[in-house]
Amino acid sequence: MTTVTSTEPPRAERLRELAERAGRELEEAPALEILRWAADTFGPRFCVTASMADAVVAHLAARARPGVDVVFLDTGYHFPETIGTRDAVAAVLDVNVITLTPRLTVAEQDAEYGPRLYERDPDRCCAMRKVEVLEAGLADYDAWATGLRRDESPTRAGTPVVGWDARRGKVKIAPIARWTDADVEAYVAEHGVLTNPLLQDGYASIGCAPCTRRTLAGEDARAGRWAGLAKTECGLHG
Repeated sequence: MTTVTSTEPPRAERLRELAERAGRELEEAPALEILRWAADTFGPRFCVTASMADAVVAHLAARARPGVDVVFLDTGYHFPETIGTRDAVAAVLDVNVITLTPRLTVAEQDAEYGPRLYERDPDRCCAMRKVEVLEAGLADYDAWATGLRRDESPTRAGTPVVGWDARRGKVKIAPIARWTDADVEAYVAEHGVLTNPLLQDGYASIGCAPCTRRTLAGEDARAGRWAGLAKTECGLHG
């Protein structure tokens, strides 16, 4: 009996090569074209994640793939305005909003780890209420899109429009990576896109309420997150 050995590379390797090639080829492409590539390439195994600061990427993705899954992480600590934006997005856009929640409620986490873990160990709090939740939620997808932009902070300056998320084994798409604040504002105005009311109240970046403050003049968009700490990212993006 002859044994045939496949020379085809493993699935993760194929996806990585696909991501790296697309990142080069789509670097100068419009955001909608990038999302149409993702929708055509991955079909239902593609989703969008949204923090609900605005609905720009969700709106773009709905144009590329009507009914696309939009994943939202409900940490239990969100501003009411953020939950309201999520509900409005679900009602107005042609998307399928999927809300993911942590294993523990806030009360259960307080009982197990003590109150205000976000003050004492913010990395651990983010890991349990965001990172672990997203990793489980992405299990059925090969690719996910985010609203990361290069001009938001120095840590995001090298964000590729299509890249490889090695930790999760997924293709990671940032269709508006090259956009500026002015580009976002223009798209919102042109299409009447939903935005979180907190953006008009001094918040440039919106996360969990206990760990987010208004930004000051001259600060970058992420300065209001975990103010006073060296922490600048929740761990979702590295």
